[in-house]
Amino acid sequence: MFIYIVGGGPGEFLPSLQQFVTDGVQWVGVDRGVMTLLEAGIRPVKAFGDFDSISTEQLAYVRSVLNDLDIWPSEKDKTDMEIALDWAARQDKVTLIRIFGATGGRIDHLLGNIQLLVKYLDKPIEIIDKQNVITIHAPGEYTVSKDEHRYISFIPVSSEVKGINLKGFKYPLTNCHIRLGSTLCISNELIQSFGTFSFSEGILMMIRSNDSGGHL
Repeated sequence: MFIYIVGGGPGEFLPSLQQFVTDGVQWVGVDRGVMTLLEAGIRPVKAFGDFDSISTEQLAYVRSVLNDLDIWPSEKDKTDMEIALDWAARQDKVTLIRIFGATGGRIDHLLGNIQLLVKYLDKPIEIIDKQNVITIHAPGEYTVSKDEHRYISFIPVSSEVKGINLKGFKYPLTNCHIRLGSTLCISNELIQSFGTFSFSEGILMMIRSNDSGGHL
């Protein structure tokens, strides 16, 4: 089962959601994201938020078309996105969580959303917008295949990441250590149809991106 969560980020950063509509996907709206879904012709199974970013009329419409609306007060100890992700992570048999509408606009929300990937390091979660796919990884070995994103960057999330190996990349690495704040692994590229990256200690962010909005 896939769970795709749509937040309230600016619409110009969103890819076309229709291309992600497949069997086995449960869509979830977060605050204004529920309107984004409904306007795209996608009916979510659930929506979370304080809904302070939509009008009273829009909220009444959402109430009329959704069976499962989880309304929270505006004063709370978690963001609406964290509440939605907490729910998604608890669901049985979920194999992939994708988050849309989590970039652009407020930087505090963007950074908070990225931190949520660290909270659920053991879950397969992607943050996706028009230009980027963001994932967070624990130590291990991973395979990446070429797609429409030209660049692949690796950024340390922990204070240090040790033992990085990159194979099949334009700029390979062997047993490399990088510290928080390093830009050594920005803007790499695959030179084969696939490559591998591995590391032995730390937490590593991978960002697949293009220079300008692609067709994703």
